[in-house]
Formats: sequence, structure tokens, C-alpha cells
Amino acid sequence: MQSDGTSSGYPGWHATTILMVRKGDHVVIGGDGQVSLGPTIIKSNARKVRRLGKGSVIAGFAGATADAFTLFERLEAKLEQYPNQLTRACVELAKDWRTDRYLRRLEAMMLVADKEAGLVISGTGDVLEPEGGIMGIGSGGMYALAAARALVDQPLTAEEIVRRSMAIAGDICVYTNGNLVVETIDAG
Repeated sequence: MQSDGTSSGYPGWHATTILMVRKGDHVVIGGDGQVSLGPTIIKSNARKVRRLGKGSVIAGFAGATADAFTLFERLEAKLEQYPNQLTRACVELAKDWRTDRYLRRLEAMMLVADKEAGLVISGTGDVLEPEGGIMGIGSGGMYALAAARALVDQPLTAEEIVRRSMAIAGDICVYTNGNLVVETIDAG
């Protein structure tokens, strides 16, 4: 592994900040649009948050784009196999991701949520439910997470918390911008 955290000879891809907040009757996932290669911004309006499972699941990714699209497709297939069972679908995806020779090489993380559960999925086999319904991943994920934790007790909606927290992360993390995609599910 190189000093920039990458394992290949290419400059490190720094791709995003994704934040999930569950508050009241809503769960919101927001992601910025910046994709960088080393010190260069390649794209400023990538869409890293999308709906899956016929619209009942929202998901955001951090990491290599092609890898994330592969994972979106695999998760969509698991959601078809296990309808209305997000946790089961995610556990099955994580098992495949960890044991399949091809999938093991994928470099990405995902935040997924439906009206009942919110989860982080990684290639190491992790399927984690965040504490307090708040989780951030990606280059600026910890900045957004800290901001959201500070704002969650304020009289703000989940979407307002996501938008404010993402703005704070964008002010701190050079790999995060203000071009947001925000998706909401009514959990009530």
C-alpha cells in the first residue's frame, strides 16, 4: 500500500461524502457530487445517491464508481430475492462481497436505508447499524457525521441536518463539494 492509501500505482481516488440521518418520521441520505483524481477535480456533479428496490430503498456510495455500480446492481438483485428485507439483502450482499473472487476486489462502501433500517455495508463483510441513526462515509464522512451529531438535537428536520452537515463537510474536506443529491424516505 502506498502512502496515499491506495494499493495500485495510480493516484488515490477521493470521491465523496455520504451522510445518513434518521430523525422523526424521515430517513435522509445525501451525497456530494465531487470526484477527484489526486489533486484534480474530474467531475463536480456525480450522482452517488439513488433509489433502489422500486423506490423503497435509498443508497449512497463512496469509492470507485464502477465498483459502486456493480454493488448497486448486486444489492438490487438481493432486494428482489428478499423483498422488504433490507437487512437480509445487505447481509447476503456482504457475504458475496467478502467471498466472491471478483467482488472481493471492489473498493467501495455503501450506506443504505429503508423505512425500518439504515446500514453501512463494506467489502470486509461489515453490515453495521449506526448509533443514533446517523452515519457518514467517504472522504468527508467523519466531518459530516460530527456536524450531524451536533445538530440532531436542534429543531431541524432530517433533511435540514443533512444539508447543513454536508455544507460543513464541504467547507473542511477538499474532496467534498456543495452539489448535493438528497433522497428522503418517509419512515412513519
